[in-house]
Amino acid sequence: MARKEKKRDVVIVGLGWTGSILGMELCNEGLDVLALERGGDRDTVPDFQYPAIADELKYGVRYGFMQKPRNSTVTVRRSESETALPYRHLGSFLPGDGVGGAGMHWNGHTFRPMAEEFQLKSYVEQNFGKDLISDEMAIQDWGISYQELEPYFDRFEKVAGIAGQAGNLKGEIREGGNPFEAPRSNDYPMPPLPQTVDSNKFADAARKMGYHPYPRPSGVASKAYTNPYGMQLGPCNFCGFCERFGCYQYSKSSPQTCILDALKRKENFEYRTNAEVLKIELAADGKTAKGVTYMDANGEEVYQPADMVILAAYQLHNVHLMLLSGIGQAYNPATGDGVIGKNYAYQTNGGTALFFKDIDFNPFVGNGSNGHVIDDFAINRIDFGAEGFIGGSYISSGTFNGQPIRSMRLPGGTPKWGAGWKSAIKEWYGHSMAIGSHGSNMSYHTNHLDLDPTYKDKYGRPLMRMTFNWKSNDIRMTQFMKSKIEPLAESMNPDIMQSSFKKEGAMYDVRPYQTTHNVGGAIMGSDPKSSALNKFLQTWDVHNVFVMGANAFPQNIQYNPTGTVGALAYWAVEAIRKDYLPNPRPLV
Repeated sequence: MARKEKKRDVVIVGLGWTGSILGMELCNEGLDVLALERGGDRDTVPDFQYPAIADELKYGVRYGFMQKPRNSTVTVRRSESETALPYRHLGSFLPGDGVGGAGMHWNGHTFRPMAEEFQLKSYVEQNFGKDLISDEMAIQDWGISYQELEPYFDRFEKVAGIAGQAGNLKGEIREGGNPFEAPRSNDYPMPPLPQTVDSNKFADAARKMGYHPYPRPSGVASKAYTNPYGMQLGPCNFCGFCERFGCYQYSKSSPQTCILDALKRKENFEYRTNAEVLKIELAADGKTAKGVTYMDANGEEVYQPADMVILAAYQLHNVHLMLLSGIGQAYNPATGDGVIGKNYAYQTNGGTALFFKDIDFNPFVGNGSNGHVIDDFAINRIDFGAEGFIGGSYISSGTFNGQPIRSMRLPGGTPKWGAGWKSAIKEWYGHSMAIGSHGSNMSYHTNHLDLDPTYKDKYGRPLMRMTFNWKSNDIRMTQFMKSKIEPLAESMNPDIMQSSFKKEGAMYDVRPYQTTHNVGGAIMGSDPKSSALNKFLQTWDVHNVFVMGANAFPQNIQYNPTGTVGALAYWAVEAIRKDYLPNPRPLV
């Protein structure tokens, strides 16, 4: 029999960005809050101390801060006709492990979606016609507008200490920012960081072609900064160890740097690590949650009662817990019935590498969000009807990985080992740059998540099964980006140029890293028949369960998701504080 703990006002599952935000805000409301984190504790000291943290083999190559597939994984297939097999070695995506989650080891790219992305289905229908949306596509509006979320983007950017240059400040287009962005109420809390050689070279070439480069919005501090919680950030020293690493400098925006040390001081907050939540426990009528059952660090099953349950784990884990707990009807792609697991989407990327014999790019100098970006081919800049696809991409260049093992870009045809490989390293290390396309990915009826009928985890629960493959719409979009990037690259006169973009017929491959931008599966919307969550991220079926994270995205945006995830968390907790707590009930 499970050990029963004292009842809490709120139990939060996961202690990354969203768990930290909800914990802080609800503690400030006077609630008794408990967070359960499946991984171990992570803190700047001692976990990120220099020089131990700058161990590229341990953290960059062997994934020291990532979840181990032996403890937590999914099965993967590309179609209903394939048998799903377990994802046994991390490659395509890298969920974080422990306190801070993926917010600990991310790069810090912090964008706001374009206003049109929140009403994508309506935008397409009104401007290009319903016929452009194919029968296989499952795109939806979010049930919320950019204008509603704008104050909460602003809030997250202030807490995270984002460095950048506003392009549209209260309707005024500003030089040096993104002229195509939706209006913002305030500038970024910090100015942009200095740029590296490749970033400036790309920006110069883009301007000459009539494009509009702007510095990438960065969760990396450009100066000393104190956020609204009293947490202090120090300016980045461009060490190049952001991606896959914790920051020893207190420069990278992360839950550790921006929230957790303040949250841990709250007398009404407690967190438990190595606590694997097995299930959300429902009342007899199934309309409310009573708490959660979890396995503690000693292997003992524990029942934790709570008045409110907030899922704030990684996107995949939130959806998995909802399926295991019977919250909402599981999606059936054959009939279209159900909502839990539908609209899983990813990211559509490509890029061109450029090699210059006479330019030294100093690749050991960089930060996780370094670079210039152009949005000239973003979602609100493309005639979808003329081009024959729905979607868009930002295009960028900059050094954000200064790690020598993982920064060995070499021309095609170079031997993988031996004397030829060494000779190529000597000739080309430090003499290359890349221009990348980071694009949207539409949702489709066949791309979904469900429970695997064969494979189980160490607790005997079915693993979650991912069914995903690339579709023609997204291939056309990325090929369009290739047609824009290659002339830009050619204008820079490289000695060697080589591109890598998905072609028609490309199949999803879990082996190479792509992004940790998994979205969908428990999406938000305005109709319980087509969404799992209402506009406040409250489950339609169980009103005291709220679900944070990128699982709420009905399809993937063209940008990195963290800024939107943070804004949605502040939006949801505001509704909880002001509307739900005084009168617990369905908010819509």
